[in-house]
Formats: sequence, structure tokens, C-alpha cells
Amino acid sequence: MEASFELTLQMVMAVIAGITAQVLAEFLKVPSIVFLLLFGILLGSDGIRLLHPHMLGSGLEVIVALTVAVILFEGGLNLELRDLGRVSGSLRNLVTLGTLITLIGGGMAAHWLGEFPWPIAFLYASLVVVTGPTVISPLLKQVKVDRQVATLLEGEGVLIDPVGAILAVVVLDTILNVDTDPIEAFIGLILRLGIGGGIGAFGGWLLGWILKEAKFLSEDLKNLVVLAGLWGMFGLAQTIRSEAGLMSTVVAGIVMKASSVPDERLLRRFKGQLTILGVSVLFVLLAADLSMASVVALGWGSFYTVLALMFIVRPINIWLCTLNSGMNWRQKLFLCWIAPRGIVSASVASLFAILLTQRGINGGDSIKALVFLTIMMTVFLQGLTARWVASWLQITSHEATGAVIIGCNPLSLLIARLIQEKGESVVLIDTDPEACRKAEEENLRVFLSSGLDTEVLEEAGLDSMGTFLAMTSNGEVNVVLAQRAAEEFRPPRVLAVFPRDPQASTLPTNSKVNQAFIPDLPIKTWNQYLSEGQVKLGKTALREDGFAFQQAHLQALIRSGELVPLLVERDERLQVMPATEEWLVGDRIIYVLHDPRPNLLKRLSGASPSSPLTLEKLPEVEEVPISFVAVANHQELKEPQAEATEA
Repeated sequence: MEASFELTLQMVMAVIAGITAQVLAEFLKVPSIVFLLLFGILLGSDGIRLLHPHMLGSGLEVIVALTVAVILFEGGLNLELRDLGRVSGSLRNLVTLGTLITLIGGGMAAHWLGEFPWPIAFLYASLVVVTGPTVISPLLKQVKVDRQVATLLEGEGVLIDPVGAILAVVVLDTILNVDTDPIEAFIGLILRLGIGGGIGAFGGWLLGWILKEAKFLSEDLKNLVVLAGLWGMFGLAQTIRSEAGLMSTVVAGIVMKASSVPDERLLRRFKGQLTILGVSVLFVLLAADLSMASVVALGWGSFYTVLALMFIVRPINIWLCTLNSGMNWRQKLFLCWIAPRGIVSASVASLFAILLTQRGINGGDSIKALVFLTIMMTVFLQGLTARWVASWLQITSHEATGAVIIGCNPLSLLIARLIQEKGESVVLIDTDPEACRKAEEENLRVFLSSGLDTEVLEEAGLDSMGTFLAMTSNGEVNVVLAQRAAEEFRPPRVLAVFPRDPQASTLPTNSKVNQAFIPDLPIKTWNQYLSEGQVKLGKTALREDGFAFQQAHLQALIRSGELVPLLVERDERLQVMPATEEWLVGDRIIYVLHDPRPNLLKRLSGASPSSPLTLEKLPEVEEVPISFVAVANHQELKEPQAEATEA
């Protein structure tokens, strides 16, 4: 009874420490692995000695295996297949040629600098071939970089994990069985990849088919069916060939992603939560089992080994693998810098240390210590400086571009056209066939569907869009659509057209939904203006000289119902104007202005009501009325007079 309670207490402490580390990392915007390592070491044998992972025995290996299976499946499920096509050549090179370069370069560094025997040196190199989605994905969420770079890093982290783990097993088999034929070792590598890939492809397709056809399954049960199927595939592949299970989980995730299963986003969220829990517990346990004395005992040679891996091997790897990719030197330099090692390296190194010790081969603890030193140095140096390096190289993408707009009406079509002319992606969604037809006539991408359909939103690319805008004629519907999009897809900017105080919408106080354009926009009225040709399209730049007068004039036009600001161009980025946006000097505001002149007068002035609106500088906006200047000057004159009276 006491033994079982001790094990329970160990797991409880590991969970609490892991989740606390995740919370701190989220709050401070740093990679979670930083605090997971610190908490593990603090609670372990070199700290306050509360955690004793060795008490779990072979149970630790079980936790490692099942957790890594979920991590790799989630990585495959999260891969954006559309984006992978743009970097497929470079990604293929990184997984094949890059693996070989890291294996050879890392082995040479460990042998010559770390003074390890050749077999142990190459075993170390095989363990640090992998990067890992558990470190890369959270890092890229915090550091918004160019989409091409992000896709390549994500793809490398997911696909190279099973390849690296299988390669490490092959190298270990070669060490344990000295008489192993190199050809047999290579065949073993190919067999593991092939068996795992085949089982994963069939299993992923079967799970996708079950989720589509089994309508009677509840959402919660569907997630558990996938989890059971995932572990079943992993166990089957492992039974046929050791370490083939890792490849099966990645391939299963990719196949399910391509199958477009219903409610995929909920499945990804469930697997993401399992991954966070598994990584948190596993890293804390593995770090607690690490002896810092063994890390210190490695000496400076091992420190230089890791530096060689970071500053020599990785740059050579990236340079050769992206030779014909079309990437610029800034993107390549960032790729050279970002290669943090994660949970797969740590877990496999811990298992290998146990196996080597059991076989009486020296070097098991040293290998584990060197792998953890690599993890600590890459995570601390690269993870904590990634944001600064990305900003210095000017490859940050602070705000994603493009928009998904719900509602095909004259005002939304105008906004979509302006965004598209800027060279950004825009997609419209509406349930009215006639409205969709008009959008298609303007060469706009449109879906005839409901804005609540998550599959359509996913197909529209909301995952990678910067803005979601709900602007149907019903304000309450707009709020519901926007709130759903914010919860399910979390785009950077979520806006909706709704009344100033929508009681029926019950919008949460912490909602990420912003009111679009202006408070209480009479959208039906402005759509009618546009349909009747009673609108001008203008653009004005807010100048430092007379900024206050200009702003006051624009606000007066807005209050009178004559003007609606639609878009703001700031720092060369075009964004939909939020109602609460604070205008800055240098902003270029695109707006519509009510033009009630009869059509006859417009024809006499040379304008055609049926011609598309074009951006122009309008004198009604550009020329600030004298009344604004007079009031401002009057205010300025009153201050010196008051000072003179006091004197």
C-alpha cells in the first residue's frame, strides 16, 4: 500500500510541476521546456529530492512510448499540407540529406572535441538529429515569422522525429551487436520506415472512415476512438518491428489530416491537450533523473561539441538543403539558428542509457548527459533569443494577412476587392446563391455555405488568415459567427458589425471580438447607398501638421453619418478598421463618403454611376473647414491671455 501511494505521489508532483511550468512559460512568453527542465532538476536528486523517477521502473518506458506516440501523431495532424507544397524540396532534403549531415558532423564533433569513442559519438549524433514539434510549435506561436520559414521548421520537426529515432535504434543495434552487417542495418532502417508508414497510412485512413461514417458517435467518444486507434497502430507496428511505431503515428496523423475528417479542429485540440500534459510530466521526470554532476564531468570538450553542432553542422545542413529553394539569406540564417532539441532526444537518450548500462557498455550516462546538455544549450540560447533574431533579420510577420468575410453585400464586396487589389488573400462566405454569383463576377473567391460551418472555414484557409470579419445584415448573427471563429480558429483579428450594446449577443467581457468600422453602423443603409451609386471611395493620409484638426474633421463626418472608415494602411499592412482603433500620424485611411447628388449631376461632372469605385482624394475630407481651425486657434489664444492675467 505504501509503495503504491509513493508512486501516486510521484506522478501527482510531476503533473503539478509540469503544468506550473507551462503556466509560467505561457505568462512569460518563453519556451515551456525552459521551466520544465528547471523544475525537474530542482525537484530531482540534485535539488530538493522530492522526485525519484527510478521508482517507476519500466513504467517510465511505458509513459515515454505512449506519450511520444501522441506527440508525433499530433504533429502529423497539425501539418499544413497546402503550405508543405511550397517547401517540399527543402523539407525532403532536410529529412534525408540533412539527417546524414547531422549524423556525420555530430559524430565527428563528439569524437574529436568531446573525446568519445567513435561508436558512442555516432550514437550521440543519431540522438540529436531530431528537432521536435514540442519545442518548435510553441516557439513559432510566440515568434511570428515568415510562413515559408515556419512551415519548413514545423515540417522538419514532425517528419525528422521518427526518422531520427529509428536511425538511433539502428546505430544502437550496431553497437550492441558488433558483427552487424552495414547492409543489414540499412535494410533494418528501411523496413522500420516502411512497416510503420504502411500501418500508419492504412490506420489513418480507417480512422478517418470511421469518424465520417459512424454518425452515432458523440464528439467525446470520437476523440477517444482515435486515441485507442492511435495506440493500437503504435503497438502493432512495434510488435512487428521495434521502433516502427513512431513512423506509424506520424503517417496516421498526416493521412487523417488529408482525409478532412469532420470536427478535425476539436480532435486537434484534444490531442494538443494530451500532448501538453504528456510533455509536461515526461520532461519533469526525465530532468529529475538527470545527474548534473555527470553533465559537469563532461568537461569543456562536450561544450564545444554542442557549439560545433549549432554553429558549424547546422549552417552547413541548411545551406546544402535549401540551395535551390528561392529563400533569401535572412530566412536561411534564421533556419540555421533555430534547431532546439526536444522530448524525443531526451526520452530516447534516457532509454539508451539504461540499455547500455544493462549490457555493461560504458558511456550510457555520458551520452544522456551530453544529450541533455545539447537540449539545454539549444533551448536556452536559441529559444530565448528567437524573437530578437527574427526581428533583427526582419522576417517577423507580426500580423498575418488576408481575410475571411461572412456576408456578400455591396459593402463587403468593396472591402474584399480592396484587400485583393493589395495582393492579399480574401474569401467570402454567404448562404445566398445570387449574392455569391455577384462575388464570383468580381473574381472573388466565395463559398456558398454558412459561416458556422467549420469545415468550410477551414477550407477557406481561416487557419492562416489574419482577419475574420462578420458583416451580414443581422448584428446578433454577426456576433455569434465572430465568437465561434475566435474560439475555434483564433485568428489574430476578429471583427463584426453589431449594435453598440448588443444585449442579445451576451458577448463575454474577455471576448476577442471587436466592433468593425464604427459603432452602430447602419449596414443596410450603406449597402443601399452603394447599390444606388450614392457613394465616393476616398483615401486620406493623417499628417503630423494639423493632425488634431484632421482627426476632428473626420470624426465629425463619421458622427453625422456621412463617412465610414473601412480600412487602415499602417506599416505597409492593410487592416479592417476596428471601431475603437486609435489613429496615428502616418495612417492612410480608406473610407466611403455618402454622395447624395442626383445621378444627372454626376453624369454632368463626368462620373458614371455604374462604373466601379476608384480611390481618390476627396476635397470634402481633405479640406478641413475653417471652423475647426478657428476653434483650435481660439483655444490656443486663451492660454497666453490667462497667463498674462495671472501675472
